[in-house]
Amino acid sequence: MKRRALLTAGLGALAGLRLRPASAQDMMAHVDLSSPRMSQAEMTREQVEALLNAGGPVSLTDKSLNGLDLSGLDLTGADLRWARLNKAVLKGTRLAGARLELAWALDADLTGADLGGANLFQAQLLRSRLDDVDLSRARIAATFDGASLRRARLHDADGAADMRNQSMGLMHASFRSARLDGADLSNARLSRADFEFAHLDGAHLDGADMSRALLGGADLTGASVTGLDLAGADLTGTLLKDLAGRDGLKGLDSAQNLDRARSG
Repeated sequence: MKRRALLTAGLGALAGLRLRPASAQDMMAHVDLSSPRMSQAEMTREQVEALLNAGGPVSLTDKSLNGLDLSGLDLTGADLRWARLNKAVLKGTRLAGARLELAWALDADLTGADLGGANLFQAQLLRSRLDDVDLSRARIAATFDGASLRRARLHDADGAADMRNQSMGLMHASFRSARLDGADLSNARLSRADFEFAHLDGAHLDGADMSRALLGGADLTGASVTGLDLAGADLTGTLLKDLAGRDGLKGLDSAQNLDRARSG
């Protein structure tokens, strides 16, 4: 019964949403972002702090926390499934191991936040600031389109497509037009992820799996790519300039549109 109640709450958070298998991550056109649920807060920072001070696991499931300043709080392991954190400030907030599945954090500021090992499956973080964030070992099959993740730590993160969830569309990490300059994605699992027009200047991609990823128009200038797997990846217009460890690239012989990639 509890699981059913949580599912009902999650569906309520997506009121008016009609998911289509081909575009399960394209939710923006189906959500009223001006509604109170998506733009206002039902709690104050003081009330969140009171929950923390009470001890025990913190549950903020399905809560509207839009616009709140939650910077610096210790929300390690907190349950934020279906929570709405649009335009919230979480600078330096500790969210290691937190559950953020189906959470909304549009235009939020998570600069320097600790999300190590957190679960962000199907979360929406469009245009958010995640510079210097720690997303190592996190489940990042989420939408980061237009977000800033400069110097972010995503090593060993998992943003690969979830082949078991195809009834709702192929869920995967999406970084379209995101800034990942200097980010560490070493050994990350990013098969079928979307990096179209993303900036990966000087990024560390060593040992990462980007097989079948979409890299059209992406900029990898100066990236470190030893052991990077690009098998089946779409490289249409991808800028592959001054790569470190280029001789150690894997899967180039089966990459799509390699002849249309750019080297300068």
